[in-house]
Amino acid sequence: MACDEPAAPSGTFTRQNSSTTGSLDFEPDADYKFVESLEERYKCAHCHLVLHNPHQTGCGHRFCQQCILALRELNAVPTCPVDKETIKMHEVFKDNCCKREVLNLHVFCKNFPDCSSKVILGRYQEHLQQCLFESMQCTNDGCRDRILRKDLKEHLSQHCKFREERCQHCNMYVVLINIKNHEKNDCPDYPVPCLQNCSQIILKKEIGKHHTVCPEAEVDCPYKQYGCHVKVKRGKLAEHENSALREHMLQILDKNSQLEEQISDLYKSLECKEIKIQQLGDAIKKCEKEFRQYTQLLGNNSNLMVSTQALASHLDKSARLESQVKQLIQMANQQQSKLDLRPLFDTIETVKQKIALMETYDQRLVVLEDQSSKHDRQINNHKAQLNKNEERFKLLEGTCYNGKLIWKITDYKKKKREAVEGRVLSIASQPFYTSRCGYRLCARAYLNGDGSGKGTHISLYFVVMRGEFDSLLLWPFKQKVTLMLLDQSGKKNHIVEVFRADPNSSSFKRPDGEMNIASGCPRFVPHTVLESTKNTYIRDDTLFLKVVVDLTDLEEL
Repeated sequence: MACDEPAAPSGTFTRQNSSTTGSLDFEPDADYKFVESLEERYKCAHCHLVLHNPHQTGCGHRFCQQCILALRELNAVPTCPVDKETIKMHEVFKDNCCKREVLNLHVFCKNFPDCSSKVILGRYQEHLQQCLFESMQCTNDGCRDRILRKDLKEHLSQHCKFREERCQHCNMYVVLINIKNHEKNDCPDYPVPCLQNCSQIILKKEIGKHHTVCPEAEVDCPYKQYGCHVKVKRGKLAEHENSALREHMLQILDKNSQLEEQISDLYKSLECKEIKIQQLGDAIKKCEKEFRQYTQLLGNNSNLMVSTQALASHLDKSARLESQVKQLIQMANQQQSKLDLRPLFDTIETVKQKIALMETYDQRLVVLEDQSSKHDRQINNHKAQLNKNEERFKLLEGTCYNGKLIWKITDYKKKKREAVEGRVLSIASQPFYTSRCGYRLCARAYLNGDGSGKGTHISLYFVVMRGEFDSLLLWPFKQKVTLMLLDQSGKKNHIVEVFRADPNSSSFKRPDGEMNIASGCPRFVPHTVLESTKNTYIRDDTLFLKVVVDLTDLEEL
């Protein structure tokens, strides 16, 4: 038929997608219940199940794609199990006409008779993702219950033990199964009995405050400072004060007596010191008086007739007084030096000058910090602009304008692991163009698969992006697109998918946003084929994808 093409001589079959089956697929090896009995022409001659990606041999029998590959791997010269004819791999071709017929066979939902839907085989997986009777995992973390989709909402809101409920005390949302533990350990507004068994119910956050007024808490007697060391519950403190009133009064009197004795001793000590001070004052006055007499005696020539004995006596007194005066002068000088505040004033002035200098330094530092912050912001802005320019230059260097894209994907294992863990589900290639002023396009890959290929295949899609010259181009996009996984052994055993853009699909209209919905192959290549050590599609943890747009009949601006 016109829609079928022979396979490459290497045995890797050229895949041909039509616009009507590019997005239809189903899970192989599943037990499907067909509305009408499955005709033999739709069964694989090897596995006898419904044909999946049917291929036809030169002898006219049809096989699943995986089955024909299995026959080739089992025997160096594969033979048809029906007529024992040798299967010539170059005569094998993908039977797209049969594929369309298979994909449009009607089957019952697996949840029959609860679900009475009848859907075409190609839309079976889409139906299961919406079927109200499909069993699915509860979406709450920790819950392993499986519930029918129609009951999921009620389960999440009413029955799931792992749903979040508002704590009736603190209004925080807590997982239901943990709410008792939350109330016991974490809830600040949870009512608890007093630790002192006072029969009062208090909020957990107010336990410390309550302890200061709790009638059952033990406290010291208020007369502890007077010698009463009894500890009594706060509620019985007044009773204790009344019953021990006499003892408390005696303790206070005893304490007062001790204080009076101490005060008396202090007064006596003070009186002795005052007497000593008075005696010293009298001695100083006596010395001053004798000193004045001595000076008068020396100044009066008429007194030269005084006796020598009196003069000698005055000279001795004068010497003693002179010694005492020197001592007084020395003591006065010492007191003056102690009271001399000039060094202190000098020190204070020096400190003031240093503080003023430090304040000027602080002001200069603030100015410098502001300038440094401005410079840092400018530098960061320049760095950001440089990074943008560098990214744009790299993008421009790698951009193709001939409708072809060679996409190098490095760190395959890491990126696939991120896809499996759900952190980065898909990656996109750099844009490429059909010409300098042509359509702007890119590719998108799901390394852990998407839709029917999730978890088992790499999904590869073709994306039409918004471009600068869209208003001058013809819409919708109608060109034939080839998706390829390149063989790195040099044998050119490439895996190929070809489809022509469906003019009725929204994926190929003029983009309203940044890009249209992706269109392509959810089961582009199985992980088992891609990662097999027999193949060389991955080398040094790197694979290459190629996208080619047929430019035939495409008018260039």
